[in-house]
Amino acid sequence: MEKIKRIIENFFGKSNIRDYEIISTIISAILILVAFYFFFLSSPFNFPVGTIVRIDEGASLNKISQILSERNVIKSPFLFRVFVRAVGGDKEAKFGDYFFSKRRNVFTVASRIINGEYGLTPISITIPEGATTFEMAEIFSKKISIFNSEKFLKLAVPVEGYLFPDTYFFLPNITPEQIIDAMKNNFIKKVGDIYSKIERSDKSLEEIIIMASILEEEARIFETKKIISGILWQRIKIGMPLQVDAVFPYIIGKNTYELTKEDLSIDSPYNTYKYKGLPFGPISNPGISSIEAAISPVKTNYLFYLSDRDGNMHYAETFEKHKINKLKYIY
Repeated sequence: MEKIKRIIENFFGKSNIRDYEIISTIISAILILVAFYFFFLSSPFNFPVGTIVRIDEGASLNKISQILSERNVIKSPFLFRVFVRAVGGDKEAKFGDYFFSKRRNVFTVASRIINGEYGLTPISITIPEGATTFEMAEIFSKKISIFNSEKFLKLAVPVEGYLFPDTYFFLPNITPEQIIDAMKNNFIKKVGDIYSKIERSDKSLEEIIIMASILEEEARIFETKKIISGILWQRIKIGMPLQVDAVFPYIIGKNTYELTKEDLSIDSPYNTYKYKGLPFGPISNPGISSIEAAISPVKTNYLFYLSDRDGNMHYAETFEKHKINKLKYIY
């Protein structure tokens, strides 16, 4: 109190201030209110910014305040209940998923829970062409705070190849099931537009998607994909192993330049060096250009191809010429 008194005297002058006790009381009250707000009403230091807090249907106000306190959304469950009753009156708290993009004080939290302001705004998520389900899980985990990668992979791996890569707008509380349904439905729509081409080919949809997943990894330009498609379908036709390196990132996480002779003999149904024909299933989720390239291959006399370190393609009709290309462009 004496310190406050001296501050007042220094600021206003002793002759102009008579009632130090009144001003000191006002300042003390303000300081107490500020401290009260900071310790009880402001957002917690570890407020869960960017996450979703779920309020289950039928939860009592006591239970809701406990959940919010445990999730570090509020500091005082008691004061939260007071404000809910004061703001909402006869209204009941709305259950559901609440997304907090910023730190909020107890007044704002109470108001949102009473009015059902969930704060759920769709998030733009782009899945690149050729992404595997494992790569998708990483992308979704970075964008969706409550994303369950383990559950997603359990459901997604069996439909590898049929989850269409695209830009999606998902709510922050979307479930793995809903994501997979959206991507599968998009696949059906996009492939439906060209399904007549698949029917006119001599290949099944499964064969087309497996081949497209390989082409997605083997080339980037549509015309190049069609040439490689012709080469690979021809290899299958004459009983020659596909021998594509694109399967190894999927099997063991190694690219062409990391492979050893031992890697090429690994026993996997996806190993196109060990087993003839198409691999067991898709090795990625191809985009529409790769699917179309698998449907419409370009026929050439080539049986071999390789990509140099700059991404340029080099073709050969015989294995001897292919070996020369390796010496020129790889080693």
